[in-house]
Parts: sequence; structure tokens; C-alpha cells
Amino acid sequence: MLSVQNVSKHFDGITAIKDVSFKIEKGEIVGLVGPNGAGKSTLLNVISGVYLPDQGKIIFDGMDITDHSPDKVCKLGIAKTFQLVQSFPELTALQNVTVGALFGNSGKIGMKEAKEKAEKKLEYVGYPMEKKDHQVKNLNVVELKRIQLARALATDPKLILLDEVTTGLNPKESNDAVSLIQKIRGEGITILMVEHVMRIIMNVSDKIVVLHHGEKMAEGTPKEIAKDDKVINSYLGEKTYM
Repeated sequence: MLSVQNVSKHFDGITAIKDVSFKIEKGEIVGLVGPNGAGKSTLLNVISGVYLPDQGKIIFDGMDITDHSPDKVCKLGIAKTFQLVQSFPELTALQNVTVGALFGNSGKIGMKEAKEKAEKKLEYVGYPMEKKDHQVKNLNVVELKRIQLARALATDPKLILLDEVTTGLNPKESNDAVSLIQKIRGEGITILMVEHVMRIIMNVSDKIVVLHHGEKMAEGTPKEIAKDDKVINSYLGEKTYM
């Protein structure tokens, strides 16, 4: 479904990612891990069109989308959540998700149908529906993350990019998020996720890609990654995540 081919990105002479390549098959959950500053969020931004790579290609569903803008990438079927939740603070929760339903894919949809779709997506992600008409500036981080995810799902993605979706959540909320990720995959949506909580990433991923100083250090199944000495020494620190 997705092929990242020798992608590099620089900012003012500083290398954020260097010659990174990997593939994602349809229906997989792929974890993207590494220490802070490893280039994980930058790579998601390149895939989603926020940044243009300085080198390499992004192939999605057989199409070269390397130079596509974020709105074109989204309409082709790649949705993204952000590490720092992005929203329209003056709009309500329902309105925020309705925006995704209206403008996030190539299909034409009316306002009534978009609102109905937005309500279903909010319910799907476990958002408290009694707050659907609350302005998002008055909501907590868990509610904001659920709105952001519902808005991404309202675009009908084939592939969803999740950037630290469990950050700021307590253990129960994190477990709920994992169950939701697995439910999303069950709907046939492919997932590439950045996550720092290794217990989560090891138990939910089919495959893991490890970045270090902007370069791919390792790629493999969770069991393979957990036993990789380079990964242990530079990132994991111990073999206790499986």
C-alpha cells in the first residue's frame, strides 16, 4: 500500500531524515519508533504532504504522491493525526469532525449527510456525545484526541498516520486507545503509528521500523526488534517489552 523510497529531508542544513526506505502492506499496523529527534514526525509529515522530501519518493497505492499537497494526499486516502492536537477551537466537536467529512475525500457530500457521518465517527471513537456541541477550546486532552481521530476517520482513509495518539493518557485511557486502534484495523484501514510507550507498540504492531538520528536502524517484527542489540543499546535499554 505504501512504499517509502530513500527519503531524506533537511532543515537549514540539518538532516532530519536520511535515506529512509520501508514498505507497508494493506491491513498492517506498523510502528515507527525511536528517541526524540529521530525524525519520526518529520517522516509522517513527508508522507502526508506537509513537507516535500529533498530526496526520494513516496508511492501510495501504486501512485507517486511525492509532490502532492496535503489536501490531495488526504483525498487519495491518507489521513493523519498530530502529536500536538490540531483543531478549530471556536467550532464544536461535531463541527470539527464535519469538516473532515465535507472536505477530506474526493466524494461529494451534503451538509446533512456530513453531520450524520460526523456523529457516527464521534460515537465510533468513544467521544462523550453529550458534549458534541461543546466548543473544542473547552475540552480536555482525551476528548481532543478523540475528536482529531474521528475527523481523520471521517475522510474515509485507506491509511491513517497516528502521531503519539496515547501521549498524555493514563493507563486505562491508553488501553482504550489500543483497543480502538485494533478496531480501526478491523475495518480494513492500514495504520502507521508513532508511539513512545513500548509496551503498546510491541503488542499492537505487526512490524516495527526504528529510526535513530534520522536513519533507519532496524525493521522487523516486534520479537525481532526486541532482540536487536543495536536497538536495545541505543533505544530500548533492556529486553522487557514482549
